[in-house]
Amino acid sequence: MTRPAGSKRPTIVSLGIIAAVVGGAAGAFAYTAGWLSPDRISPDRVADGFGPGVVAGHRINHAKGTCFVGSFHSTGAGAALSTAPMLAKGDFPIVGRFNLGTPDPFAKDDTVRVRGIGMLISAPGGAQWRTAMINAPVFIVSTPQQFYELLQAGGSKDSEAMAKFTAAHPGTKPFLTWAMNGPWTGSYADEGYNGLNSFVFTDAAHTRRTVRWSMTPMQPVRRISATEFAKTGPDALEREIADRIARAPAKWMMTVQIAGEGDPTGDPSKAWPSDRRTVTLGEITADRVIAEADGPCRDLNFDPTVLPVGISTSDDPFPAARSAVYAKSFDRRTAGAANYPRHTNPDRPANTTAKEGGR
Repeated sequence: MTRPAGSKRPTIVSLGIIAAVVGGAAGAFAYTAGWLSPDRISPDRVADGFGPGVVAGHRINHAKGTCFVGSFHSTGAGAALSTAPMLAKGDFPIVGRFNLGTPDPFAKDDTVRVRGIGMLISAPGGAQWRTAMINAPVFIVSTPQQFYELLQAGGSKDSEAMAKFTAAHPGTKPFLTWAMNGPWTGSYADEGYNGLNSFVFTDAAHTRRTVRWSMTPMQPVRRISATEFAKTGPDALEREIADRIARAPAKWMMTVQIAGEGDPTGDPSKAWPSDRRTVTLGEITADRVIAEADGPCRDLNFDPTVLPVGISTSDDPFPAARSAVYAKSFDRRTAGAANYPRHTNPDRPANTTAKEGGR
């Protein structure tokens, strides 16, 4: 890809605080209801917070990505926890997107710490389970308000603004430790992905359990250094995953961790104890990669509040807030659609968009 004139290559340092952080839980946030109030954060204000690096016609965050299609093979074990139809034993189609946590669709892969995966799992009858996960083990902040303040610090002319923010919010340390010291890989397929927000599973007896889900790679994982990965080229991840899946599908095991008494279900910056019960839901398979310009994820929103019966939001305020800003992102990129690169398939119409959303 050609970078727009005047754009600057982000650095690992700024990445650890801005690109990686902003990529964190998939987007931008506002209060679940308070964004309607003019004296509090709103979808427009949060979308603006991603700054001048947003490129017209692209998502305001996680702008660089590639589509895939595949399936979810449910073991049926999840049916004891939730009546969601795709947790019954069977196979269900997936439309997904591998992505980088940056508003810059032209970013070099080695400058972005956060990698993500978005998925839409469908079941007969029209039920959908949409989710967006990232490779970080925790999020950087506890509340939507803190995230908005983080965006402001990242865009401030005060060179000490970010240091002041992190000093005032010691809860950022676990994420920042991972961002600076966590392992790198050379492939989307080698990453584990975590849904940092909590949701509620409801079973046939109406028992409710708060859970977080995650994906663990089933293929052997190769760790590399940041320096080694930087030598692989600006679009290495898209090339590697396309080549890899052309040879054989990539697979992950999907599990849920069930919250215990007193666990912080509304705070994605805090991990739950490792001894909490986990249940294996099934196997995620990516069968085919399609360049985003022609792929089924191009106009798809991985809105975490689009859920089937049997799965609902919890006391975590982030999913509902993300939903509001995803819609704003969609409106903005639709308005700038003429700036999006030409489709590689000349038979595909320039705009086949149904209003699906933002990220």
